[in-house]
Amino acid sequence: MSPILLALVPSQGPSTGGNPVLLVGTGLTGATAVLFGTTPALSFTVQFDGAITAVAPPGTGTVPVKVVTPSGTSNTLSYTYQLPAPPTILALVPPIGLAVGGLPVLIVGHGLSGATAVLFGTTPATNFTVLGDGAILAVSPPGTGTVPVTVITPAGTSNGASYTYL
Repeated sequence: MSPILLALVPSQGPSTGGNPVLLVGTGLTGATAVLFGTTPALSFTVQFDGAITAVAPPGTGTVPVKVVTPSGTSNTLSYTYQLPAPPTILALVPPIGLAVGGLPVLIVGHGLSGATAVLFGTTPATNFTVLGDGAILAVSPPGTGTVPVTVITPAGTSNGASYTYL
């Protein structure tokens, strides 16, 4: 009898892949392949006859997931790849600085890892260090007035947070 898939948990994940997906069903023992579309899972482990943990490969859009066993190929269930969300800035500490620049500014937010640039208006930060997904320490460049601070990552450009030069 061919295996039967009942659920994928979660049924969506990042387009970069690498996340674990639990496949729930029956007849999964002896699985020889788990396919996301036509792409094999990066790895998979049969937990027991009713569950497999598979690592999703990179992909795009919605793809059918199926399990191949010596007794046949399962039905398919849909898995949707999601594009990474652009970074979000929640706060600047401090939100003000001197016109000559050179002051450290802690940028607090989400999705900040992988930052390729930090801009004060259109001027790049003197330098910056990514402290993790939720924080960047940047050195303000010289400037005047109030400017938006933005972070650029491969997933996109953040919202602007106001920074005021004194």
